[in-house]
Amino acid sequence: MTDPPTDETADVDAVDTDDTDDTDEARDGVGVGPWTGEWPDDPRYDAELLAHGDRRNVVDRYRYWRREAIVADLDAHRHDMHVAIENLRHDFNIGSVVRTANAFLVKEVHVVGRRRWNRRGAMVTDRYQHVRHHQDVESLLAWAHGEGLAVVGIDNLPGSVPLEETRLPRHAVLLLGQEGPGLSPAARDRLDLVVSIAQFGSTRSINVGAAAAIAMHTWVRQHVIDHAT
Repeated sequence: MTDPPTDETADVDAVDTDDTDDTDEARDGVGVGPWTGEWPDDPRYDAELLAHGDRRNVVDRYRYWRREAIVADLDAHRHDMHVAIENLRHDFNIGSVVRTANAFLVKEVHVVGRRRWNRRGAMVTDRYQHVRHHQDVESLLAWAHGEGLAVVGIDNLPGSVPLEETRLPRHAVLLLGQEGPGLSPAARDRLDLVVSIAQFGSTRSINVGAAAAIAMHTWVRQHVIDHAT
């Protein structure tokens, strides 16, 4: 692919732990071959992809597009939702959260704490998703409130309210804690709202990547799907 690296993840250090990239899809037979017929006269298209095919992890409408063109189009339609995750122990769920955030057209993912994170679970979607780093919860909260965003914690803490019964703020940051301990003490008492996800089995909590997906989908259902209908 001819696109130069973009700066959407320039504010964090993503750690590669394997060779996961767009070429993996080519081995799986995903994507499309070379463009057939006359090439489109459109600057969004990439000449190399038109000539050799597009095996990237993108939806069909973005086939053959340059990476910068895809990011620009996503930026024009991103939702008013941000997602943040505390990274105190090098959480391996961050890649999964980034991938899901891309699927739900989240405006930005915020990594709080340790700057480095494992991008394996992102499956290359971090190339199209803006990711921002904050040194600690205090800096995240200061940034969010300066932007007029409510910060909503996702955790089954005492005093939390059921996500299933709560209208999430439209302009919001959904904050998830570290896998295991959940939201840090620094975050718990300083949030605008804390919601819990209903559980019915024996486990104390669900995986933070799964919790993030449920929370993001709830926001999209409330502010995008229900609004459209």
